[in-house]
Amino acid sequence: MQEDPIVTISIINYNDRKFIFKAIESAVNQNYPNLDIIITDNNSTDGTREEIEKNIPEWEKKRGNKIKYIKNTENTGFGRPHNQAFRIAKGDFVLLLNSDAILTSDYIEKVLKPFEDEKVGAVQGKLLRYDFDKDELYKSKEAPELNVIDTTGLMMLKNRRIVCIGQGEADRGQFEKEKEVFGADGAVPVYRKSALEDVKMRITSKPLSGSQSHLEADAENGDEHIYEYFDENFFLYKEDVDLAWRLRLYGWKTIYIPEAVAYHGRGSGDSMAKNYIDIIKERRKINIRAKYLSFKHQRLMQIKNDFPSLLFIKHFLQFIIKELGAWAYMIIFERFLFRTLKDLYRDIPVFLKKRKTVMAKKRVGAKEMEKWFE
Repeated sequence: MQEDPIVTISIINYNDRKFIFKAIESAVNQNYPNLDIIITDNNSTDGTREEIEKNIPEWEKKRGNKIKYIKNTENTGFGRPHNQAFRIAKGDFVLLLNSDAILTSDYIEKVLKPFEDEKVGAVQGKLLRYDFDKDELYKSKEAPELNVIDTTGLMMLKNRRIVCIGQGEADRGQFEKEKEVFGADGAVPVYRKSALEDVKMRITSKPLSGSQSHLEADAENGDEHIYEYFDENFFLYKEDVDLAWRLRLYGWKTIYIPEAVAYHGRGSGDSMAKNYIDIIKERRKINIRAKYLSFKHQRLMQIKNDFPSLLFIKHFLQFIIKELGAWAYMIIFERFLFRTLKDLYRDIPVFLKKRKTVMAKKRVGAKEMEKWFE
């Protein structure tokens, strides 16, 4: 790997006054010398849009180089603004920094180490839970001297539930070994730019939610150079898992490195719940819109990426128990059945087309993928 490669940092703001300035400052204050910072505002109305613009000259002076500021005219969710940044990123590597995340000053220096292996497409650092109300790290209730793990990467279960490894656990040193994981969580992932270019897909239809941007219009008019990295049919939720799955299918590794530490004030999900009572307790903490989008995108993501030989043969029992339970719970307690069925009826043909593209380019078969389903 060349000395001090450029690292692009992509940050999105949408009415995030509580978090955004700590996130940006942590990027600006990195010890790493060669940064390309892109900030995208999703049409914020809380004054942060103007305040960020006002502060950019000071941040540029501190870094010694220009900061790109994109001002969208609508809220385009999570994946689409990061895709905007991917398309103009100067970096050999791209770090996505959630507005509710804070980098330690040496994060980038530490997180680049695994990329010395050219087969590594993404890297996950150790994220600790942060309390923005108290402006301090969360401490474990059982052991107040210990921090709380937010995530050390994504794990895919045989029933197709995705969990953050270690979420909610006291940090007792149990995650101090570098290891390969299924994928990187979307809060502070770092991607190799060439891996993103490898797995990108041409945009062939406008987003299934939200209005049509000029990028999708260009694609429909025949511009073959407009691509998506995150799936732009997902407004929010599951984009990071979908991209992680595609990286795996295309033969790229994702590595967890504990030396790279960041802080995250996660909005949902307190623990890595696995039994159904705990799962229900965790789900009740999530707002209804997030539940609906997550539920729908989970099914579309499986259509796009999964192997029938694993899903319906080797993992069928685990999958069907979870799936029947999820639908039953949704019908009884969350009651967005008809909206979900209507949307899936509309969306599934689009995702079957996407599946053809993914499966045509995959380099990894079912046998290799099976080991990533816990």
